[in-house]
Amino acid sequence: MKAGIVGCALVVASVAAFAADNAPLAATEQLFLEFLDARDASAYLETGHADEWDGARLDTWNERLRARHQVLAANLATLDAAALPPSEQAALAAIRVTLADFGAPEPAAAAEGARAAPRCNDRHDRALDYGGLSAALEDCFREIGNKLQFERRTIDRGNALGLWSDLEEPARRKALADSFQPLWTALNGNNEPDSPYRRLVRLAAAEEKTNGSGVTAAARAIGVTVDDVEQWLVQILAAWRDANPPELIEPWDYRYAMGEANRRLAPSFPPGAIITLNDRFYRDLGVDLAALGVVYDIKDRPGQSPLAYCDFLRRGRLTGTGAWQQTIARVVGRYEEGGLGSLNELVHENGHATHISGIRNRPAFTDWTDTLFTEAFADVTSWSVYEPAWQKKYLGTALPLEVSLRGLYGAAMLDVAWSLFELRLLRDPALDPNALWTEITREYLRIKPHPELAWWAVRVQLASPGYMVNYGLGSVLTAEMRRATVAAIGPFDAGNPRWHDWTREQLLRYGSEKSAKQLMDTLLGRPLSPAALLAEISRIR
Repeated sequence: MKAGIVGCALVVASVAAFAADNAPLAATEQLFLEFLDARDASAYLETGHADEWDGARLDTWNERLRARHQVLAANLATLDAAALPPSEQAALAAIRVTLADFGAPEPAAAAEGARAAPRCNDRHDRALDYGGLSAALEDCFREIGNKLQFERRTIDRGNALGLWSDLEEPARRKALADSFQPLWTALNGNNEPDSPYRRLVRLAAAEEKTNGSGVTAAARAIGVTVDDVEQWLVQILAAWRDANPPELIEPWDYRYAMGEANRRLAPSFPPGAIITLNDRFYRDLGVDLAALGVVYDIKDRPGQSPLAYCDFLRRGRLTGTGAWQQTIARVVGRYEEGGLGSLNELVHENGHATHISGIRNRPAFTDWTDTLFTEAFADVTSWSVYEPAWQKKYLGTALPLEVSLRGLYGAAMLDVAWSLFELRLLRDPALDPNALWTEITREYLRIKPHPELAWWAVRVQLASPGYMVNYGLGSVLTAEMRRATVAAIGPFDAGNPRWHDWTREQLLRYGSEKSAKQLMDTLLGRPLSPAALLAEISRIR
């Protein structure tokens, strides 16, 4: 505890030095912070969760966003990066990267007459660029995926995925798979070469070559090649295959086979329990989510995002008195009820909230770390709910280790399989996605071939080809971080009050200043490897 407090004090003192009026980028960073305030407020209000934020409505925040961007861009144009010291060059580069990620806001006149964001029905429009087609397919998950028809009732995609783990009757699980067919058809048609998804893959592959996004960015973040990533993914999947029975099962039976933990612990989750359990676990880790002011948009409502996520609502900063004003995060999802799987997701999203709330840095670096690290860190705590120590403390009962770990890694291996799927599609966009998914899942997950079905198309993130690697490859980082944390401060699956201070000091306070490679190299004292994850999988045998 003492080391964490001292470390935090040193960080605030360091940030104060950057905030001095005579710092080379002081004015630029103030403008950047004002731009981020407007961007974050605008993004929040556009979700429809609230009518105003900090006393202003969406149209006001959009006006501020355009004005702040214009002033900031003019300021940046006057700066000579070569004339700045190295530390300031790095800060300036970070600002420019963040601005490039967001893009320029639409001018007011254009925004008023602009075409609405692409919808699912626009997916056949050949004029859409990568961003437009991706948005259209993501909307299909909202328009179709949130309205699946099963047994004369409407269910959303998330609940359907959970049901696959729970339904006892094989025929009902097959009928549930059939309810996805309209979504699969919308995304991939009849699997023809110019289906919406296959066109998206070609556009994504071109983006990957041009901008080094997706899989390339993830590999670069940890200092390895895409070939290295592929080798690790195959190695992980092979270990999973070898740890499981050889019999083949139907695709719609896979989640049931892996979901015994969810079913056996279901009685421990009355309505609303996952929220209470999530908050209690984080308090035991030294994180008071209520005190952090996290804003939750987790109730089912019209227009709710089909994708669970966390984002900034306000960036942390030093006040005029030298005190640190904390970050405010917001969490979006559907978490009014659910069991172990839903709790795992909620703890994951609050891992993101803890992450960005832990940033203590100058404005230039008050942004996410690499996406790969970001997704991996959020699983450091979410994996704990499958551990017997967590279950015993918070549920009063614990399942056999093999049952729990099969539930955790059964889901994680789907992420690894999707990662390999996207990696190979982006390398060769002419590949048949149904055939490729059939090959991967037959070989490593022991799933019966069904190349006639696009049953891979159940995750919203697939509308951004290359993103799933942040989960699949991210599991390598998660296993490494969990092992290193236990070595440093002791077990934390059942809570550990040292966890938050230690984690913030070691990993979180830097924001976007340090890459995943820098953070992991310092934490581990050696190169990253899949050995920790392979050791976890071996615990199942």
